[in-house]
Amino acid sequence: MSDRDHYTENHIQAAKFCKALAHPARITIIRLLLDKDHCVCGDIVKEIPLAQPTVSQHLKELKKAGIIQGNITPPHVKYCINKENWEHLRQTLKLFLDL
Repeated sequence: MSDRDHYTENHIQAAKFCKALAHPARITIIRLLLDKDHCVCGDIVKEIPLAQPTVSQHLKELKKAGIIQGNITPPHVKYCINKENWEHLRQTLKLFLDL
């Protein structure tokens, strides 16, 4: 039996979301995307005091967790909240916090 067998899919998903949220820059990026609907990386760099490669790395982690998505619109990638996963994140954390 592996360690993974001891956890529900909801627990695994909650941990994945929380890991992605575990940096203040990522929280700031999410707030920007919630407020503006979508942004390109350059827009985010203008809003928060981080270098473009650092912002790109944070976007990559949020995208990997499924919290945001990127739509390629040459020559840029427009990032936005993945609304379906955002609602899933909200419900997962609500269940966890209401324990």
